[in-house]
Amino acid sequence: MAMERVLLLNATYEPLQLLSARRAVVLVLCDRAEIVAKEDDAPILHAPSMSVPVPSILRLTHYVRVPYRATVPPLSRRAVLARDQHRCAYCRGHADTIDHVIPRSRGGRHEWSNVVAACKRHNLMKGDRFLHEIGWELSFLPKAPEGLLWRWRHLGEVNPLWEPYIGEAPTAA
Repeated sequence: MAMERVLLLNATYEPLQLLSARRAVVLVLCDRAEIVAKEDDAPILHAPSMSVPVPSILRLTHYVRVPYRATVPPLSRRAVLARDQHRCAYCRGHADTIDHVIPRSRGGRHEWSNVVAACKRHNLMKGDRFLHEIGWELSFLPKAPEGLLWRWRHLGEVNPLWEPYIGEAPTAA
């Protein structure tokens, strides 16, 4: 149960975050959230006076205003590697660094549409050149990730009960 994750929804069924199973049960016991879905074989937490199943999805009983929700997620090395599934944009091998498609030294910007994951070998080979100068092409068109699931991709297999609420993660085909 220590590794169980629970999807927390706002009162409007908008996904907010992932919680630990323990925090989810506390929210239910305090009447701050209600269970939307649970696995058929969900573990049950027992106390002297009650038993509570560990939920898979919770919904807050009162609406929580989210003050700022960025339409474009912040750009970071970790986020680019997650978006591109640690695959090099040039050879599709394992990527461990990022590369600017249009080099910054030649006017390229540090934005989602210009940054891709790359292996060290191809990053060094490309250097500060344009792709057409060396005859390379990208295997996909880089863009900002959409939806929520891409942020949670590191969790491995996502609970199928969550899909109606969070959708599917886009892939960097």
